[in-house]
Amino acid sequence: MVVKKIFALSIGMILLAYGVYATENPIVVIETSMGDIEAELFKDKAPVTVKNFLNYAEKDFYDNTVFHRVIDNFMIQGGGMTADLKPKDTQEPIKNEADNGVSNERGTMAMARTSAINSATSQFFINVKDNTFLDHKGSSPRDYGYAVFGKVISGMNVVDKIKSVKTTTKGVYRDVPVETIIIKDIRQKNKSVKTEENEE
Repeated sequence: MVVKKIFALSIGMILLAYGVYATENPIVVIETSMGDIEAELFKDKAPVTVKNFLNYAEKDFYDNTVFHRVIDNFMIQGGGMTADLKPKDTQEPIKNEADNGVSNERGTMAMARTSAINSATSQFFINVKDNTFLDHKGSSPRDYGYAVFGKVISGMNVVDKIKSVKTTTKGVYRDVPVETIIIKDIRQKNKSVKTEENEE
């Protein structure tokens, strides 16, 4: 029995060394003009969304975009506008993974979209309270919900600072921070971690 346990442990260590057991989710750093936010991305629950988000990040798409919509006691939204509120050109919309069973609770990250179900591109938001009314409830555009793909694991104090800033209306946009809140960079912190996915 002892020999079997030692053998199993040895095999486990070998497999782990080659990345077969590696299940660590991507961790990203969202560097903003008000401080850094770290988030874990749920690649097991929202693989399409996470791949899309990381693709934008790797291409430096998010650099110098802004949190253009901030609503205290609701959420902060960004990832698609320049400082002068010009929308950036995006890739094609992705599949909505709101039916993955993950709720829009405080601290979670979800994809912003239009009234069309599968319309999310680059913009995301961070829930600053439990917003379960945004969860998947049915197949209609109104009930389909907003796909949660990650959660803040560090820097929620920064999120809370951002949600509390003064906002105004600028052109056609409402709830715009009076003082621009810049997303300087979004990068993967644990990119060197071997996983089955990046071994393929």
